[in-house]
This record gives sequence, C-alpha cells and structure tokens, in this order.
Amino acid sequence: LKEKLVESLNKEKITKTIEILQNEYIESDIITLQEVSSAFIDQARESKLGKKFHMIAPKDIDTNRDQNSIIMLQKTSFPDGESAEVTKEIIKAFPSDEEIPVSKGDILAVATMHKDKIPMIIASFHGDTDGLATKPVLKALMKAKESDPELASAKLIFGLDANTYEEPANPEKQEDVLDWGKHYQKYGLTSCWGGKPQASNYTTYNARTYLQTQLNKACKKSEKRTKGDVNPKDFILFDEDSFIVKRTWKDNTGTRKFIEDMAFPTLEFPSDHGIVTTLIQP
Repeated sequence: LKEKLVESLNKEKITKTIEILQNEYIESDIITLQEVSSAFIDQARESKLGKKFHMIAPKDIDTNRDQNSIIMLQKTSFPDGESAEVTKEIIKAFPSDEEIPVSKGDILAVATMHKDKIPMIIASFHGDTDGLATKPVLKALMKAKESDPELASAKLIFGLDANTYEEPANPEKQEDVLDWGKHYQKYGLTSCWGGKPQASNYTTYNARTYLQTQLNKACKKSEKRTKGDVNPKDFILFDEDSFIVKRTWKDNTGTRKFIEDMAFPTLEFPSDHGIVTTLIQP
C-alpha cells in the first residue's frame, strides 16, 4: 500500500498534474499554480502545455524548496507573453519595520498585454501555513501597482493559495476567511467567490494517516473532518468594476468535478488543494 501511495502521490505527481491540465484546462487563458517544482516547469515546457502557454517562473526561482509560484499565459490571448516581472516592486513595498513571512519563489507578478490591447497584471502567490502573509502581500501588490503610472491602469488578476481558515484556532495567528474578504474589498477587488466568501466553501480536505512518520499528527478515518485541514483557502481576485463572473467551479477529481466531503489528494488527483476555475468577462 505504501509503495502504491508513493508511486501515485510522489513519483507520478508531476505526470498526473500535467495530464489533468492538458486534458481539462488547456483552453484556459490564464493558469496560476503554487508550490511548483523546477522539475514540473521543465516537464511542462516540453509537453503540450509548453506549446499552448507562455510558462513564466520567478527570476529568483528556488530550486531547493521547490515551492514556486508560476503563471501560464495562453499564447493566443497573450501573444507577447510577459512584458515585465514586477515581483521585486511588490517586495520593496513591504513595510520596513515588519517581517512578512514570505520565502523566495512564493510571489510572482508580471505585466502583460492582452490581445485586445488591455494592459494587465497577473499574479500568483503561495501563502504561509497560517495565512499571515496574505493581507500584507495584497497590500504591497496594490501599493506597487498604484505607485507606477504604467501599472496603475492595468487590470489585475491574482490567483492565490491564501491559506485562510473557516474557524481560526487563534484569530491573531491564523487568517480568518471572512476577514480576508473584507480586506480585499477595500481595494476595489472581488473574488471568484464574490465579495463575501462562504466560510464553508472548502478547497482543501486532507488529514494525515498512520502511513507517515509524524504519528502524533495522524488521525483515524472517523476524525479526518475534525482533525484535518478542511478550509476555504484558494481564491482568484480581480477588479470588481472591470469583470463579471459568469461561472466558478472547483475540481478535486481532475475531471472538472468536485466531490464534497472527500479527502484528497487521491490516487487520481495528486494535489492537496482543489483546482479553482472562474469564467469572467469584461
């Protein structure tokens, strides 16, 4: 059983992820991914995805942690790819007197031009475990955007693992999802889930079994709901006055379907976060 789990969830993780993206999401205009390895980027560039998308990785990619945020831009929608990476401008906008829990490769933001001559900023971010960097990163992103005349008028689309919680164990040490909703609305942004996210709209549902080394964190099958990570963590943000949501859906099967109350990753779906997709129009 251990060998089968290792084969599906570890050795074949990159292959399975690429297959899902190729089979179900290759017609997307924008894909943002988080916690991506350099090996994934290399293999994706050699796959069908590389022919359809500009594969954009951080210039300061971390090949040791292998937890990088990347952006994929459909070549027909964004013919010229990225015009500039603006990640450094975001980091420079962090308060000098605060330590923001952001690691190398967690943030990627690029300026680009849509085929309809619409300037855009596309961002991808992986939040820390407790979500304490999520608000500061958005604040810094908006500060960097507004302080640059060339970026100020650009439309923003921001895909992120916000690591927000339905019921934080300690509100001062974990980010509350409803409070997060209030925060992004302050910047004139909304999300694929609307201005006020539903706290029980989970995009993670996982727990540790006894087939791993940290037995103190393991739980029984009957306890996976109460002791596992079951939370609304994943968002796509955009300008509220620029786009209308036509449809949003989740996927924890790799077939554009989401099975509620099912733990994942599974042998068929290699991620511990569901895929979030939204169809928006100007």
